[in-house]
Amino acid sequence: MQNYEILGLNDVQSVGMRSYFGRIYNYMAGGLLVSAGTAYLAVREPFFSLFYSVQNNNLGLSLFGWMAVLAPLMMIFMINSAVAKMNAAKASVLFWIFSALMGVSLSNVLLMYTGDSIVQSFLVTAAGFLGLSLYGYTTKKSLASWGSFLMMGLVGVIAAMLINIFLKSSALSLGLSIISVFIFIGLTIYDTNRLKSMYYEGMSEEAQKAVAINGALALYLDFINLFRLVLYFLGDRR
Repeated sequence: MQNYEILGLNDVQSVGMRSYFGRIYNYMAGGLLVSAGTAYLAVREPFFSLFYSVQNNNLGLSLFGWMAVLAPLMMIFMINSAVAKMNAAKASVLFWIFSALMGVSLSNVLLMYTGDSIVQSFLVTAAGFLGLSLYGYTTKKSLASWGSFLMMGLVGVIAAMLINIFLKSSALSLGLSIISVFIFIGLTIYDTNRLKSMYYEGMSEEAQKAVAINGALALYLDFINLFRLVLYFLGDRR
């Protein structure tokens, strides 16, 4: 057992902070692995027929597939509610279910892009994410003002994407994708910095687990969206 009196308060906080972020990244990595496994299974029988349907030679989601794709949106609110109540056990179960369902949403990339380009895009995303998150962790600057600006930008991009469903403009789609890259770069830095500011020495084990799951969810979403965007620009379609 370490002698914290010898280490000093700053060292104790450092040990606690590393443990706290280690838990966040472990949950996030675990979520990505679960999603990858689910995505792999979703494009193989018998699960493919469960999630996808072919009509007039066009591949689309089945009713159950749409349910699986839309369910994570609701589960984000459920996880946040469990975290707010500091119910780490419930938040953990919901996070793993969320990660599995997200795999169904991600399974379409296995059908659209070559395996080599998926791996390449994942590695590029992982390297970039690591650097961005490290900057968010180590910077001494206050990034509190970034939050509202980034969320406004994200809402604007989502609204424009919905409009573009009807316009079907390839130029607008490209422009929105470029803007989205910068938004999620900013969110990765901001979320890491925000999670660092949320930690305090003496946080209970239950509270630390709950906050770590909430943090893993935020970083997971940042990573997945960056991955999709990198794949959009670098991926080779089948």
